Amino acid sequence: MEYRRLGASGLSVSEISYGNWLTHPDGAECVQAALDAGITTFHTAAAWDGGSAEENLAASLSHARRDDLVLCTGVFWPEGAGVNAAGLSRKHLMTSVNGSLRRLRTDYIDVYQLLRFDYRTPLEETFLALSDLVRQGKILYAGTAEWTAEQLLEARPIAERHGVPLVANQPHYSMLWRVAEAQVMPVCERSGIGQFASVPLAQGVLTGKYRPGEIPPDSRGAKAVETRPLLLPDLLERVGMLCGVADEAGLTMAQLALAWTLQHNTVASVVMGASTAAQVTENAKAAGVVLDLDALTRIDHLLGSFVQTDPRLTWSPPATA
Repeated sequence: MEYRRLGASGLSVSEISYGNWLTHPDGAECVQAALDAGITTFHTAAAWDGGSAEENLAASLSHARRDDLVLCTGVFWPEGAGVNAAGLSRKHLMTSVNGSLRRLRTDYIDVYQLLRFDYRTPLEETFLALSDLVRQGKILYAGTAEWTAEQLLEARPIAERHGVPLVANQPHYSMLWRVAEAQVMPVCERSGIGQFASVPLAQGVLTGKYRPGEIPPDSRGAKAVETRPLLLPDLLERVGMLCGVADEAGLTMAQLALAWTLQHNTVASVVMGASTAAQVTENAKAAGVVLDLDALTRIDHLLGSFVQTDPRLTWSPPATA
């Protein structure tokens, strides 16, 4: 495993992070495989699976040395039926972070992430609450996820004024989804904010497991609504051609996709999920891989017009409860 600094902070994170947004029976084995591979950075969220994601992660990490881990969890999505059970209000942040600390069995969260922009809550209110949490020692650093460049530019001076170390952003970022490149990544680079790149395998499409006309009925591609726009026969045919690039680089398709994401200089870590321990072990080998110019050029040529680059596609819901 290789490690990188997160933005301009002094915090080092593993190039590959493990995210447990999908809880499953083999979760503990996956977490152990991540630890065995040298992964130190783990992502979860308060709202995932009604809090069970945090509880399961804590149980799987109970034997690991806490000081060696970078635990990232986040807030925004509904955690209950109440009108204050979502968003980035001071009330919800205080309630949510205490629940996360309890479920994660820890005294502090390394990177506390604002998982979407909240149009209903003033940024001053949100960052004043984060400032209190920093002073209380409950969070060490703050981050955002899927925020636009304009939102980050507005937040940065407020965070500085309140003494909140805003050091991370978590965009969707992959070979196919590059909407963060035009505006978000340059703003983050100037502001000392590093990227936790999420959905790097494009819902599994970039692993090459889906073929035109061959979508297994029990697969995520067949069940998940967000995957369907990526299952176009022409796109799947192009993705299939990437196998040659992966083979020449001595990589699996998944390793190629993860390694590609790590080539961007603002990416500190790629957040991956997995359903088996073997996937974790294999995918972690993407750390430290350097793709040459020929491979990068061929990837761009093969994917062509299927690559999404419009920064307007970075989006947060207008209401949270």
